[in-house]
Parts: sequence; structure tokens; C-alpha cells
Amino acid sequence: MIHTWEDLKTLGLSLGLPKVEVATSWGNEALKAHGKLWTWWSPYVDAAIFKGSIEEREMLMQADPDTFVLHPHYAKHGCILVAAGRIDPDWAKARLRSTWRDMAPKRFLKQWDADNG
Repeated sequence: MIHTWEDLKTLGLSLGLPKVEVATSWGNEALKAHGKLWTWWSPYVDAAIFKGSIEEREMLMQADPDTFVLHPHYAKHGCILVAAGRIDPDWAKARLRSTWRDMAPKRFLKQWDADNG
């Protein structure tokens, strides 16, 4: 399980995906992909933040409320918060790869797939 930002950052960087960088957002370290926030650790609650939809977040929270949490700051945003110590590395890898693809410009992704397919 992933317990800290350092664990999550190490996992994200270990995926070897291009256009991923360590950055700072609102005074906190984060990972960006393609110049956009990709994943970070909440300064409000001890949880990792992944991109997603509000609908998906609600479904996950209903299915496993001990793992998938919410802080009021993120209520209006499509963010999925996963409690520290409950973050499955395989789930995190799949989520990060999927989000990375969703964030990639179409032209870049087409070339990436051709070169790595």
C-alpha cells in the first residue's frame, strides 16, 4: 500500500512516462503530466489525489468509504481522494497511466503509440 506522498511520487515517476515532471502547485509538490496537474497529496486530509469525475468518485466512495474519501475543498471538482495507507499500487498505476493518456495531446499520443505499440 502507498502511505505517503514520497511513495506516490516514486511510483508515478517509476512508470517511465514522458512529459511527467515534479512541480509545485499552490505551494505543494505535485506531479504534472503534459504540463497539467496529474497527481498530488492533499494539504487538507491525509490522502492522495487522482483525476476523475464526480460521478466516479461518488461510486467509489459508496463502494469503499474507508478508502475513498472527500474533503469539502474538492467537492465541486473531479478529484478522487484515496486515504493514505489504503492506496493499492496496482490501482494507482492503472489510474495514473489512464489519466496520463487522457491528458496527452492527440498528436503526441498517436506518435507515442506508434513508437511504443
